[in-house]
Amino acid sequence: MTLLGRLLKNRRADETQAAWYLPHLTGPEGLSLTSDQFGDGEAMLLEHCGKHIGGRDLSPRLSWCPPPSGTAQLLLVMEDVDIPLNRPAVHCVALIDPTCQRLEPGALDARQPGRGVRLMRSTIGRGYHGPGPIKGHGPHRYVFQLFALATPVDDSVHAKPADRARPRLLLSSVTGPVLARGRLTGVYER
Repeated sequence: MTLLGRLLKNRRADETQAAWYLPHLTGPEGLSLTSDQFGDGEAMLLEHCGKHIGGRDLSPRLSWCPPPSGTAQLLLVMEDVDIPLNRPAVHCVALIDPTCQRLEPGALDARQPGRGVRLMRSTIGRGYHGPGPIKGHGPHRYVFQLFALATPVDDSVHAKPADRARPRLLLSSVTGPVLARGRLTGVYER
């Protein structure tokens, strides 16, 4: 795998394809998204990485400041913006009750999500899928993006239940304005 990583070293996703840059998801950056398990731009712990590389696929503890009044729902998206594809890989999508101000470790587990968390489909499956970059490809940035939505995401997206819709289709279906947003980037390299 190290050879493959070296061969693809200069191939990276187009970061501007991340949810953060979608025109209908822009808005004020008033949500302070943090984790006490890594700082912005710092390395993520192995326990938060995928099981296939020796991790536990345990979503990190995340916390944020209270969203603005009028927030109907929070949308959390985690993407690998350095994957050697045309656009970032979506590792997790979750709809969160706006009264929540933090997620404990493991709250994004598909089998037992935390209180107030509704897990949607991602590129990989449902729930949190931790970092697992190609060995030798270099550091990958995993961007957690939190959006305070004025209107909840519809229960159906193009005649499909929202939790079965592909992540890009679900993200494109967000219609209400974004009242605030915040992001946190963790890094992992093999």
